[in-house]
Amino acid sequence: MRKLDGIVAKGMYVYVLAMGLFHLYTAVFGAFEAYLQRSIHLTWVLPMCFVLYPFKTRKKDQPVEISVPWYDWILAILSTLPGLYSILNYDEIMMRMQGVDDLTMAQLVLGTMLIVLLLEATRRLVGLPLVFVALFFTVYTVVCDSPFMPEMLRGVPTEFPRLIEGMFLTDEGIFSSSLGVSATFVMIFLIFGGFLEKSGVGEYFMEFAQAFTGTAPGGPAKIAVLSSALFGSISGSAVANVYGTGSFTIPLMKRIGYSPYFSGAVEAVASTGGQIMPPVMGAGAFVMAALLGVPFNTIMIAALLPAFLYYGTVLLMVHLTAVRDGLKGLPADELPSIKSVLKRLYMMAPIVLLVYMLLAGYTPMYGAIAGISLAWGVSLLTPGKRMGPKRVLQAIHDGSENIPLICTACASAGLVIGSVALSGIGFKFVGAVLTLSRGIPFLALILIAVVSMILGMGLPTTSAYILGAALGVPALAKIGIMPLAAHLFVFYYAIISNITPPVALAAYAAASIAGSNPNRTGFAACRLGILAFVVPFAFCYDPGLLLKSSLTGNMISIISGIGALSGLGFSITGFAKGRISSLHRIAFGAAGLLALHGNIVVSLGSTAFVIVLFLLSKRSGQTTTS
Repeated sequence: MRKLDGIVAKGMYVYVLAMGLFHLYTAVFGAFEAYLQRSIHLTWVLPMCFVLYPFKTRKKDQPVEISVPWYDWILAILSTLPGLYSILNYDEIMMRMQGVDDLTMAQLVLGTMLIVLLLEATRRLVGLPLVFVALFFTVYTVVCDSPFMPEMLRGVPTEFPRLIEGMFLTDEGIFSSSLGVSATFVMIFLIFGGFLEKSGVGEYFMEFAQAFTGTAPGGPAKIAVLSSALFGSISGSAVANVYGTGSFTIPLMKRIGYSPYFSGAVEAVASTGGQIMPPVMGAGAFVMAALLGVPFNTIMIAALLPAFLYYGTVLLMVHLTAVRDGLKGLPADELPSIKSVLKRLYMMAPIVLLVYMLLAGYTPMYGAIAGISLAWGVSLLTPGKRMGPKRVLQAIHDGSENIPLICTACASAGLVIGSVALSGIGFKFVGAVLTLSRGIPFLALILIAVVSMILGMGLPTTSAYILGAALGVPALAKIGIMPLAAHLFVFYYAIISNITPPVALAAYAAASIAGSNPNRTGFAACRLGILAFVVPFAFCYDPGLLLKSSLTGNMISIISGIGALSGLGFSITGFAKGRISSLHRIAFGAAGLLALHGNIVVSLGSTAFVIVLFLLSKRSGQTTTS
């Protein structure tokens, strides 16, 4: 990212601030009609991509760019033209008949220009993988009858003008619901995040985690897990979470004796889990609510138990590792006292209010606005963090400045969504999955999981989820999987690609801080996050894990979930009351997996077996290896 100076920096500051104020206005007083709101949003964001992000990625030994070359100014200006046309001719565009009215030359040229410039912006911000995927689907729509195409992929092609029409002049392509989420929910929650940072609430999250877990065995690792759960739910980005909390927690973990690769793994898996942790869960969850057509609190409640099981497993494993290896916590005098933290418990008020409003059925927009207002109010009670007009404007600017990555990713994902609708490749993918799996749900789930993880390698979670949902969810629905479970299944596997080698962005980020081998860090993170690989399969069979069963069914799922996290934790660490044998570990692992079985007798019986195995475990002396 360029570090601008002088009048250009000031001009860009005002530009970004104005964009934030516009989105705040629409959040409070109501957004414009969908296509118009999305057009304004993309038209505001796209020029930022060329002004703030250089053509080539800067290498470590190269200085940061501070000036914008002439060709990027030209691209920035050109990128405004398609959107300005849509805004100024909005009524005409809404009145035209898709597939009947011919495109004008201006519409054809501007639509083509928008696709090209969007792909270039995506390359700069997101990277080549998403560009290749979006370009493949877009080109496929035009040439899908080519003799070079495999027979199973051939279809009826779309004429180029109709492709441009679908992508540019409708809300089924670039301006689809995925961009709509960026233009409304994501934007306002980024500003909310800016207020949390400037008001000191984000800093309080870390102090809260330090006070309650810092002195326990393996305290720094528990600080990493708890703070990442709190911070990551708001940030919605695994890599940002790693750098935001890991720069503090990873050195502390290494200091008390955790190995570098394990320290990085803990932070990577904890930061990745922030995207499945309510209340916010990142941009992907808002897209999910839009695609399913359900209130956001439905997604939030369904994700609650799996998220707690995920973090419960990670906490248990870092605790068992610490006890096994004799790793102590931090001295109390180096940490905030519990008493001082509890005195400032009011700092949690913005998050508590947000959760209440979401559960009460208010829209995420109103919840975020209420949270922003309360974060400002909370800051007035904290000396050194009081938000006057300057700090308020800075919070709006800092939050808004983070939107280009998500906006371009969502818009490019819209190219895929539009191509799937125009070409019908989604039906072909469904047929391929059903054929390869022979209609067996478990095999179909494995295929979709692999596809979702591959799509997630190198892509932001939101883009990976949108692509996976466009292709995978119809196939899962065809074999009888509940729509909410199908979407969450794809969502989980898009997320855990952040810790799955060979391309594990969160693990690589953590390894760079820890000074460890990236692949070893990634594989260790996979072991810690084992439940994220297992639970999605389980909740496709057991709606109780999504709290969608009867009260009794939900309680049984909670009990069996605790049995699963305990059994897998003991098995992977090789420690219960003391070190356990290989046979004991296998038994714990098998019982933990079976505890998630959809059959009540099997799940409760396996949970009971985990308890029996634990009671039969023998205490042993602690060692000091790491």
